Amino acid sequence: MNKSLLVILAGWLLPWAVLAQSELFTPQISSTDGQIARQLRQQGLGGQHSAYALVSSLTTEVGARPGGSSNDALAVKWALKKFRQLGFDKVWSEPVSFPYWRRGAESARLLTPSEQHLAITALGGSVGTPPEGISGEVLHFATLQDLEKANPAVVRGKIAFISNRMQRARDGSGYGSAVQARGAGPATAARLGALALVIRSIGTDNDRLPHTGAIRQPEDGQLVPSAALSNPDADQLVRLFERGIKPRMELKLDVGFDGEATSQNVFAEITGSKSEDFILLGAHLDSWDMGTGALDDGAGVAIVMAAGELLLKQPQRPSRSIRIGLFANEEQGLYGGRDYLAKQQAMTPSGLMQHVFAAESDLGAGRIYRIDARVNSLGWAMVQNIHRHLAPLGIELGENDKPGGSDIFPLIQAGVANIALRQDASEYFDIHHTDNDTLDKIDPESLNQNVSAYAVLTWLAANHEVGFGTGELEPLSRDE
Repeated sequence: MNKSLLVILAGWLLPWAVLAQSELFTPQISSTDGQIARQLRQQGLGGQHSAYALVSSLTTEVGARPGGSSNDALAVKWALKKFRQLGFDKVWSEPVSFPYWRRGAESARLLTPSEQHLAITALGGSVGTPPEGISGEVLHFATLQDLEKANPAVVRGKIAFISNRMQRARDGSGYGSAVQARGAGPATAARLGALALVIRSIGTDNDRLPHTGAIRQPEDGQLVPSAALSNPDADQLVRLFERGIKPRMELKLDVGFDGEATSQNVFAEITGSKSEDFILLGAHLDSWDMGTGALDDGAGVAIVMAAGELLLKQPQRPSRSIRIGLFANEEQGLYGGRDYLAKQQAMTPSGLMQHVFAAESDLGAGRIYRIDARVNSLGWAMVQNIHRHLAPLGIELGENDKPGGSDIFPLIQAGVANIALRQDASEYFDIHHTDNDTLDKIDPESLNQNVSAYAVLTWLAANHEVGFGTGELEPLSRDE
């Protein structure tokens, strides 16, 4: 056979060889699993699970549960009891220790140009003021960057005020940029010699309810008393500055750290029929001390627990195990998630390599509208196949290399594969970290759609041998 004929044949055969290899290695969902996925979808939407009952129970019988509080301990007992009642194969908890931060009385008022009460709340991790409070002239900065560039001689002895406003977005993306004022502002103000820091609440509402949230603890430990104003009160201050008025403010914060506390990460597991590998579904059990923690993150707790409940009701066990993790004290620094990573990394020879992928529900109870992932190429092909069974729920296919989840982010950073079911957060930040975070804000039908999506995703992934990339993916930085 001459060389030119060989070249022609090779050119003709190569596309067929590539196609055959693609078909051979592209993961397929069996007709049986496809049928079960359809049933799970219907059962989830029909409320054949206890999601709403679970979040109602948690928020009514326990209520707010800040990390290390007596209510936090009650929440741990609640979770262990509920997991056992639902019939999970394994139920256990693991201790997590952290500095205990407490909130006492808090108040603020304008002294000039007239006396006015201000709706304010201390930021989590803030230091307190003296019992008599502090008072001083307020300096206005439009952004954290403006404060960072300020002359210390101008800021010293004043109360710094950052007025940047969070922008509303379906994916909640406005939070990431706006929250820097809360995270880094207190340490920046301390470095510049400020007396205190107040910020516009990191929220999208116009209610006169301030939003709390954690600050970033600096290495040198230098902070100033720090608090968030409700959006209308922040607007009031801005208007004063626009009129050329230099207001004075009084601030009283009875807050601070008080020793160390210990809580628990709570876990439950459905044992796989063929493999010790497992899929991790996460949420966080704690909340801030404002409201009852219904959306943040009672809804997430209920969603992943109820998705597991639906899977337990199937006539056969999934091939892979399914682990539900309710993490401790996410709000004040991802303590539960970081502790879990450390313990998994300490395990040999298994540990992280047993995680097929991790997913987390921690953005309220809005409907899921998109599926993203950070998985390998074969895993992404599987995600595309799974999406076909999620599409009837109104869920679109997103992108690979788009991680999501707070408590599981330490795992993602360490190279664990991740699938993210994105919730509509258009209204979530209206009530996030406020007294308004209560059960009445949860729409049961949206909650059911979430449970349905998590159950379908988890069942299809648990019953296929495809790997999603844990151990293959590059470590991820927090900034990504």
